[in-house]
Amino acid sequence: MSWHVAPITLDNLDDLPKRCRRCVFWELSETLGKQAVEFGSVELEKEAWVSEVLLEWGSCGRIVHVDGAPAGYVIYAPPSASPRAAEMPTGPVSADAVLITTMQVMPEFAGEGLGRMLAQAVVRDLTRRGVKAVEVFGEARPGTEPGCMIPVDFLRSVGFKTVRPHPRWPRLRMELRSAMTWKEDVEAALEQLLGSITIPMQAPAPRDLVPTHS
Repeated sequence: MSWHVAPITLDNLDDLPKRCRRCVFWELSETLGKQAVEFGSVELEKEAWVSEVLLEWGSCGRIVHVDGAPAGYVIYAPPSASPRAAEMPTGPVSADAVLITTMQVMPEFAGEGLGRMLAQAVVRDLTRRGVKAVEVFGEARPGTEPGCMIPVDFLRSVGFKTVRPHPRWPRLRMELRSAMTWKEDVEAALEQLLGSITIPMQAPAPRDLVPTHS
């Protein structure tokens, strides 16, 4: 098995699953998100968001390919670039943190340690850029269908700690200085973690939170 992790750019944006490519849950406010769905412009809005974040802040995600096929991805950005973060019941995100909006491993690549590898890639990127911490809204009741939220059990397994509890969407945080103890060699980490916990498919968030996907 050969794998490759690359920054998300406009050139590989279409490698994301269609569901994510057409989702602007985090990228737009609820009102603007509904308008984008209504006018059929969600893909253009997603592309515009990625372009703006790349220009103003820098890399906003990673995508991993296994044997040339897209196998998983993670997206992250400053909280100011994610209007929905302020609308979450456990928001807002701390001013000194970057927000992971979503992370998923494709079902056919589950069990290969890719979820943990993507988390490590985020830590390495943001640590190099001088970011103090990373936060995420977790899903405390994951199901079998894909959704925007990352399961809390997975987040805790890679070092996140709850900073604001909630029965469904707690906010978790990782201090990046403590995360620097992780192995720098991703390939060695993958070998060690093979067969360990990976991200399951997540349950979709409630209808009143997530715009209808086209």
